[in-house]
Amino acid sequence: MDDRADVREGARRLLHAQWDSERGHTYPNCQTYPHQWLWDSCFAAIAWGAVGEPERGVRELSNALSAQFADGFVPHMRYAFANTERGPRSDCSSFTQPPMYAHAARVLESYGPLPEGLVCRVGLALEWLWQYRRTPEGLLFLVHPWESGADDSPRWDSWVADFLGKSDYRRLRWWRPRWSRFDRHLVDVSVFNEAGTAVDSTEFVAAPAAFNALAAHAAGEYAALSGDASWGDRAGELADVMDRHMWSSAEGLWSDVAMRGGGDSVHVPTLDGVLPALVTSDGEKAARALDQLASTQRFAAPYGPTFVARSHSSYRANGYWRGSAWMQMSYLARLAALRWGRGELAAQIGEGPRRGAVRS
Repeated sequence: MDDRADVREGARRLLHAQWDSERGHTYPNCQTYPHQWLWDSCFAAIAWGAVGEPERGVRELSNALSAQFADGFVPHMRYAFANTERGPRSDCSSFTQPPMYAHAARVLESYGPLPEGLVCRVGLALEWLWQYRRTPEGLLFLVHPWESGADDSPRWDSWVADFLGKSDYRRLRWWRPRWSRFDRHLVDVSVFNEAGTAVDSTEFVAAPAAFNALAAHAAGEYAALSGDASWGDRAGELADVMDRHMWSSAEGLWSDVAMRGGGDSVHVPTLDGVLPALVTSDGEKAARALDQLASTQRFAAPYGPTFVARSHSSYRANGYWRGSAWMQMSYLARLAALRWGRGELAAQIGEGPRRGAVRS
């Protein structure tokens, strides 16, 4: 077998080792993470298809969406046991995560028909975001960093500094207990509705570039899944709003928007700022952002992209959300490169993590 076959077989074995046949999902790590996470499961579903077992991917995605509320909200965790650390409900969390379920469904559809009702769940989930989490300008906002999928991104450091009573977020050094206290504090200051959904926060509200990009991308994927062209229009509208309100000419990236609390850390150059290339109609902006994936002064590294630009003071080679990008971020960056016909760049983005898997 060549390298690629070895990697695929290794991935298949790893997925099987972390598969829970009773609950029907893959654990990120069965000792550390006993619950089902929404966007982790979306990527696992895609991976199941890639190793030749799309039926498990369909089951994984279906179960990730099985905790959906009546109004369409999808919690970011489906608990394996009773838990109230992430909101008032004991069966699931009160927060959501990036809507990767639309893309996962689109990928799985390429292997065969999807179960009845699955596409409808995707549509209801996206409608909830558009109805309950939109700013007057048309951006989507979050009420906890957990909802971004990038839990401890340096883009949240201004909020952490305020929580700790520090004047300069740039002097902070990431330490897990400190960030965990901050996360728990934000649960305490969240506002929940009667169903137990987090709908606001007294201290943290932000419109992240990556979340908005993934939501716009999901709208386009749902338009293709459902045949409802109006969702393609929504995707384009959101992308245009992002270009107007989030583009940073200085960095050549899209930045987050702090709406309550926070500060300049939303401009830290991270891979988040590249992902709107998935949806923008502005080729010049996309090119400026994507070019940074090939620059060793920015995001290019031997074993796949970094999450934080290597030239920035927040970069830490072995740091949690400060060094190497998580694999799902690299996957999304590759999709963005492919969208703009950057095949050589896409191959480079994919080759680094593959080389890292072989080396590791």
